[in-house]
Amino acid sequence: MSATHRPLTTLALALSLFMAALEVTIVSTAMPTVVGELGGIQRYAWVFTAYMLSSTISVPIYGKLSDLYGRKPILLFGIGLFLLGSIASGLSPSMDLLIVFRTLQGLGAGAIQPVALTIIGDIYTLEQRAKVQGAFSAVWGVAGLVGPVTGGLIVKHLSWHWIFFINVPVGILAMALIAAFFHEQVERRPQQLDYAGAALLSVGVVALLFGVQGVGVNLWGLPVGLAVLGVFVWVERRAAAPVIPMSIFRQPAIAIASVAGAMFSAAMFGATTYVPLYVQAVLGESATAAGGMITPMIVGWPLAALFAGRLLLKTGFRPLIVGGLGLTVVGTTLIALLLKPDMPLWGLQVAMALFGVGLGFSSTALMIAVQTSVGWELRGVATASNMFFRTIGGALGVGLMGGVMVSRLLEDPSIPLSAANALLGPERGQDLPEPVLRSLSGALTRGLTFNFWLICGFTVAAFVAGLFFPRVSRAPGTPVATEPTAAPH
Repeated sequence: MSATHRPLTTLALALSLFMAALEVTIVSTAMPTVVGELGGIQRYAWVFTAYMLSSTISVPIYGKLSDLYGRKPILLFGIGLFLLGSIASGLSPSMDLLIVFRTLQGLGAGAIQPVALTIIGDIYTLEQRAKVQGAFSAVWGVAGLVGPVTGGLIVKHLSWHWIFFINVPVGILAMALIAAFFHEQVERRPQQLDYAGAALLSVGVVALLFGVQGVGVNLWGLPVGLAVLGVFVWVERRAAAPVIPMSIFRQPAIAIASVAGAMFSAAMFGATTYVPLYVQAVLGESATAAGGMITPMIVGWPLAALFAGRLLLKTGFRPLIVGGLGLTVVGTTLIALLLKPDMPLWGLQVAMALFGVGLGFSSTALMIAVQTSVGWELRGVATASNMFFRTIGGALGVGLMGGVMVSRLLEDPSIPLSAANALLGPERGQDLPEPVLRSLSGALTRGLTFNFWLICGFTVAAFVAGLFFPRVSRAPGTPVATEPTAAPH
């Protein structure tokens, strides 16, 4: 077998993650404009949650498949599906079809990030990985700088459809490099995918997402989702080849990383989804200005991650995790306080930067701790399980905030939701009567302000979870904790 070309493989993985990172910043920037053209503000959150939901459900499945059949075929399939969903999303003529194709795009994204990060864990030693993972996060920094500006320019000079087409050349190049230069020796094991577990996981997460939105009769999803996920845990504990081995959560590092990851991801995705909406719909700023509000967070994250990778071997995991999550609480508290019509935008940018720096320190340390806790045969599923909790936290958080926003817009039944779409159209609601415009702006402001305090609450919950992270020094060659380095099947 040919040897893996590490530099070109790493470049391909960086391109794959760049594509996913760029998607976050560009779509968040352009979505208010998309709603203004296609309508459907009541389904605003679904454009994000459909993407995150499909990637959430598929992440642990892809992780398990990568352990069974190798990383390469799974990653190539994921990138191909992501590109297909991107093209279809760009061609969408309606909000409903955009949501459908974003679901397809998410099914591809579910393979990209966990499998790419798993490959990094495979081809680099721990000491190298602590540095490479931090440097690798610079990809998010570049995407954070390029995304909002690019999204604003595309919306202004072309059309929002092109925010999806921009992924295609990047994805094709990444696939070509992976196919040519990444090689692995996979030991085939006579195991089958746990289809019952995968089905229960899918049904449970979908029901839970409907439930957290809390609008109308959707509340049924909460008890149904919790019950189905309870059955999922029962099935996984008895399955021969579970989608998510429950045994890995016996290690405190993995269990706490899962809880903290879910909480800070709910805050992070909530900020990238609703801060641009507030800036455009309530403050009346442009799409470029709205994107500029989330840029400090997305740039601060990789810069902090770069330092985190270097500090990790000296300080251990816990100081970076507790300190980083503490910074996220400071940042999100300032965001909730500063997002008001009379507050300067530079103050919000400082708050977003603090939020991003805290995420960079904590998320990097948490991910490396998870990967170091298991051997090769479980590294894919352990990484994917952690990414699963991060994405499910983001999906449920954004869904909950979407329900809050829609419930506020429905408070006055005399004003149709279609009028709210006009706030995001080219005329910025200038054709609406003054009382209607005032009522809509007030409803949006109340809903989004509540959401920003929810974001703050999520980071507080993550910080509290981080306080329980085990005190473990991470010197080269020492284990993460007293538990075995490889969890049992």
